[in-house]
Amino acid sequence: MKNYSAISEFILLGLSTDCHIQAVLFVLFLLIYLLTLMGNFLMLLLIRADSHLHTPMYFFLKQLFFLDLCNSSVTVPKMLENLVSESKTIFLQGCLAQAFFVFATGGTEACLLAVMAYDRYVAISSPLLYGQVMSKQLCVGLVWGSWGLAFVDALNNILLAVKLDFCEGRTIPHFICELSSVFPLSCSNTSINFMLLLCSSILPFFGTFIMIASSYACIISTIMSITSTSSQSKAFSPCSSCLTTVIFFYGSGFISHLLPTSGSPLEIIFSLQYSVITPMLNPLIYSLQNKEVKAAMGRMFRKYFRPLI
Repeated sequence: MKNYSAISEFILLGLSTDCHIQAVLFVLFLLIYLLTLMGNFLMLLLIRADSHLHTPMYFFLKQLFFLDLCNSSVTVPKMLENLVSESKTIFLQGCLAQAFFVFATGGTEACLLAVMAYDRYVAISSPLLYGQVMSKQLCVGLVWGSWGLAFVDALNNILLAVKLDFCEGRTIPHFICELSSVFPLSCSNTSINFMLLLCSSILPFFGTFIMIASSYACIISTIMSITSTSSQSKAFSPCSSCLTTVIFFYGSGFISHLLPTSGSPLEIIFSLQYSVITPMLNPLIYSLQNKEVKAAMGRMFRKYFRPLI
């Protein structure tokens, strides 16, 4: 039986080894992170403060903005630390914790986007019954179900991962810890881990995607049956923001899952887009494309800021 020297920390290679590029990237991603925090906090406060936005759609959007805060805060602070640090290390426990929350928040967002697609389907196909179908109890249950399923899924993978011994290497060719990048560093048999990760990633990913695609297919079919062009535009307007978010989330997620976990520039770009850029863009998408949010911002400005002018 071989004697292995246990590894207690890993090295995250990050985005670049050039110190000048690292300085530029630090400033860039710090600005992106601050914009992400400001934009998502602002949207959360706006939805909470404006009674016109106390509807199921915006209840789900609150969860999305909170998820974006969580997802960004799990990955960006450590990335910023490594950009100004020489060691670029992360403890094994910290690495697995980061992998858990990346997995859990990503899974929750996939479920939540499916729930939001169903919400838009009910709103367009059965507008008179919308309030009854999308009751407060159902909305809360769907949100808790999304969080619960994703966290159980992530917990199953992490509980199996903590039993692994790591001795094959310390270097992770990425800026964050993901299970698919950590498993190759183990000297234990990881075939079961990879199988569980594959099943718990691919099945929910494509399952929620099919639900979303089916909902939007029904939405488009319902909208096309409307004779008035202006009514069609009005009906589809609230869906455009949700659809944009779906395209960003599943586009980058699908491509990054297809790419090998080798730390290639393309893989890192799509990971950045999913975990760093998208959380910053979501508040902009829902504020620029949504008339109700624009109106709510106008009311908030008149209420709180006009007396100061």
